Amino acid sequence: MPSPSRSKLVSVVAPVFNEEEGIGEFHRRVSHAMGAFEHEILLVNDGSSDQTAARLAELAQADSNVRVVTLSRNFGHQAALTAGLELARGDAIVTIDADLQDPPEVIPELIQSWTDGADVVHAVRRARPGEPPVRLALIKVFYWLLGKIGDLRAYPGNSGDFRLLSRRAADALNALPERSRFLRGLVTWVGFNQEVVYYDREERFAGKSKYPYRKLAQLAIDGVLSFSVVPLRIASLLGLLVSATAALAVPLVVLLRMAGLYHLTGIASIHILILTLGGMQLVCLGVIGEYIGRLYDEAKQRPVYILMDE
Repeated sequence: MPSPSRSKLVSVVAPVFNEEEGIGEFHRRVSHAMGAFEHEILLVNDGSSDQTAARLAELAQADSNVRVVTLSRNFGHQAALTAGLELARGDAIVTIDADLQDPPEVIPELIQSWTDGADVVHAVRRARPGEPPVRLALIKVFYWLLGKIGDLRAYPGNSGDFRLLSRRAADALNALPERSRFLRGLVTWVGFNQEVVYYDREERFAGKSKYPYRKLAQLAIDGVLSFSVVPLRIASLLGLLVSATAALAVPLVVLLRMAGLYHLTGIASIHILILTLGGMQLVCLGVIGEYIGRLYDEAKQRPVYILMDE
C-alpha cells in the first residue's frame, strides 16, 4: 500500500521572474525529486520581461504535471508566492524559488516530515555559499532582530521561503487578509505543528539575484513593521527621554548660572540642540508614517495580485 504522502497530491509552487536560462534545469530537477509522488508543479510567471513565458509554455506543453499562471505585471516575490499558494490544489504545498539555490532534492525530506505529522516544515539553511559576507551579516542581523522584537518566537531563523505547508496550514494562511505580506512571518504566526529540516544552500544556477540590497531592506522593514510595534515604543521612549532630560536640564542650568559656573556663550550649542531634536522628531515621524502608510494600503483593499492567464 502506498504511504499517505505518495497517494496524495503535492503541489510545488515556484514564483518565476526572468529565469529563462535556468527554468528548464529547475523543472528537470524538481521532476526528478518528485518522481515517486503524485504532484503538480505550479509556476507563477511574475511579469517576466525576457523569454521566460515562452519557456514556461514549452514546459507546460511537454509535461502534464506543469501548470503555469501569469500575473498581469510584476507584483513582486511575496505576491507571486501568495498567488501560487491560493491556486495550488495539493494536499501539501511546497514553496521554492526557481533559481536553484534551494535544492529540489530536499523536497522529499520535507514531505517525509509532513507524513510524520508536521503541518509546516521550514527548510533552514546551514550554509549559504556564493553570497557576499556583508550581505550574510545583514541577513543574520535581521533574523536576530526579528526574533527579538517580533511576535515570532517560533520562527526558526535563517529560513527563507523554501518550506512545506499542509492543506489546513495553507488554508489558514490564505485566509489572512493583509496585503503587505511577509510570508515567512505569517507562516510562523498561523501555528500548527511546525518542524525544521536543515540543508546546505547552493549557488545560483544562472542569472542574477532578484533580491538586491534595496529589496532586502524593504523585506526587512515589512517583516519588522508587520509583526512588531517596538519601533513605535522606541519613538515614545525617545520622546520621554528628551522631555525628562529637558526637565532636569532647565533647573540645573539656572542653578549653575546663579552659582557663576555656567560660561557657555554663543549660539553653537543651541544650533546643535535644535538639529538633534529636529532629527529625532523626523525619525519618529518617519516611523509613524510607515505604519500609517500600511494602514492606507490596507484600507484601499486592492488585490495582492491580478491574474492574466491561468
